[in-house]
Amino acid sequence: MEDAYKPGAPLKGRGAASYVHGRYAVTTTQGTDDGWGSVYADIAETPRPRTTVTEEQARSIVSRNDSPDIGFAASVNPYRGCEHGCVYCFARPSHAYLDLSPGLDFETKLFAKTNAAERLRAELARPSYRCTPLALGINTDAYQPIERRYRITRQCLEVLAETRHPVSFITKSALIERDIELLAAMARDRLVNVYFSITTLDNKLAAKMEPRASAPHAKLRAMKALFDAGVPVGVMAAPMIPMINDSEIEHILEAAHGHGARAAGYVLLRLPHELKQIWREWLELHYPDRAAHVMSLIRQMRGGKDYESAFGKRMRGEGPFAQLLQQRFATAHARLGFGRLPPLDASRFIAPRAASPQGELF
Repeated sequence: MEDAYKPGAPLKGRGAASYVHGRYAVTTTQGTDDGWGSVYADIAETPRPRTTVTEEQARSIVSRNDSPDIGFAASVNPYRGCEHGCVYCFARPSHAYLDLSPGLDFETKLFAKTNAAERLRAELARPSYRCTPLALGINTDAYQPIERRYRITRQCLEVLAETRHPVSFITKSALIERDIELLAAMARDRLVNVYFSITTLDNKLAAKMEPRASAPHAKLRAMKALFDAGVPVGVMAAPMIPMINDSEIEHILEAAHGHGARAAGYVLLRLPHELKQIWREWLELHYPDRAAHVMSLIRQMRGGKDYESAFGKRMRGEGPFAQLLQQRFATAHARLGFGRLPPLDASRFIAPRAASPQGELF
């Protein structure tokens, strides 16, 4: 039974350590010792959970938001859940809406919107549609591993290229290199930019925090390839976590600039809803000696709480530690000469023709 998952130990290749119950769960399970020395202390746990993908038909595909903290107004998410398994992912609580665990279910029970490109084309063809840059794959990564098989992101990108619609990406995956020719062609008309999310340059730490995302050096390689092809690229040092990776912020910016990034940002660790428990479990498993100190610093930056969701505070935090981190970022940002990526051009958009059962005369 050496290969079995043992509660209280990390799962190889997974970020979460357990099936944390969602906040809308009607029933929950709890294991108890029956006196027979059972291998699994919690009946909700299973050894080495496998990735499953459920195909679904989306009724709509373009999501809109008016958050002042986010630099886009509309987004398209080809997938729900993300196999990258980033333990800190702010999107994990969204799996609770499916009555699934934001823990292991989020990274093992995935959903592919196989009609996403079709729905996107229909949305762009509506007479009332007004073109504004789309963010492709924001809630979960558009280039996560299952994209190799499903190619839904590629299909959506082809629709956007055909209609000359501006689009932006933020990804942790080198798989984006697959679409470099299409991205380069769009970049010539200022229709695309790409940000790479780099949390750490330490391979060992990355394997713990984001086990199935591309390794740090692979992200940098992809960044350089896109830059050389003429695609504007930036870097997001995110999330920054006190006593875990905050010491790397200058090194991340330096490495990214050397590989073509010309814009940069950072985000502080966010712990909404169930993510608090998932993060605490991870800390206790991987850094038990400093877990209490890390959480103390997080609360200092969040007004004494694990998380502060107020606009203007949730991305950067407050207090001395948050201010120091912001000053360090600003100093490195100026020293390296980071600026802004060229604005995307929405004036080139050509709406697709809506399908007609009678066909077209001309």
